[in-house]
Amino acid sequence: MSDLPPTFPAARYRGRLAPSPTGHLHLGHARTFWTAQQRARAHAGSLVLRNEDLDPHRSRPEYVQAFLEDLRWFGLEWQEGPDCGGPFGPYNQSDRGPLYRATLEKLRAAGFVYPCTCSRKDIQAVARAPHPADDEVLYPGTCRPKENDRGAVSSGKSEDARAEAATRQGLPPTQVNWRFRVPDGEAISFEDGACGPQSFVAGHDFGDFVVWRHDDVPAYQLAVVVDDAAMRITEVVRGADLLVSTARQLLLYRALGLTPPAFFHCPLLTDARSQRLAKRHHALSLRTLRQQGRTPAALREE
Repeated sequence: MSDLPPTFPAARYRGRLAPSPTGHLHLGHARTFWTAQQRARAHAGSLVLRNEDLDPHRSRPEYVQAFLEDLRWFGLEWQEGPDCGGPFGPYNQSDRGPLYRATLEKLRAAGFVYPCTCSRKDIQAVARAPHPADDEVLYPGTCRPKENDRGAVSSGKSEDARAEAATRQGLPPTQVNWRFRVPDGEAISFEDGACGPQSFVAGHDFGDFVVWRHDDVPAYQLAVVVDDAAMRITEVVRGADLLVSTARQLLLYRALGLTPPAFFHCPLLTDARSQRLAKRHHALSLRTLRQQGRTPAALREE
């Protein structure tokens, strides 16, 4: 994939902030978002706020209000979003279901995805360890169709193929995921604005990945590609823990015939034990730091 553009598309710069309402934002989130804002301003561009509330089990309305307040307190400003509207809404992922489903159908019709009945426990029992820069174990290919059967799921609706796969395993259709079949052995390369040249080998550094979950929810990889393309994002600024995910998403862009944005992956903020911050680190949440009397200017400089 050496033909992928390493620079910004010709369109006016459009960046984005994409928090998930599954807990309070921490300082690592804020610093990455601050970098996104700085880059948008440096390119005289605009910034989009997208509420990534796809997870029905963890997303909470109170966390949406919390991140709106916390981001404003930290000094962030956006020109489009769920609170102010814009030309590429809706800006809540939970309201964008038809776009995601249409994309799944396009991938299925072209033979890029297949139904998978493996449980998480099944995969962990036989999968290889993930790439050091990634959290996802490599899928062992248990449900992957044989090469000469690659187009077998391209006829009929995805619900029918899902039901057929589940029936073969004695499972209800809702327990079937859809996986993207990666081109084993191909190096997926891109130029990152912060980390420099990157290259990950499909089938070695990452395996076939879920694009649609068994609970009938689009997976992160599919949703962000659909949304970044539809919202005309020209550069994605996010944490370095998502470098391998960028390789996955570039494959989706290619399969869908879409031009990918540029990427800029920021270093991760870690705690005293050198563990990267997560939303469970309440002591470093923006809400807690604000209550302690810390100022955004000081936190941005630390």
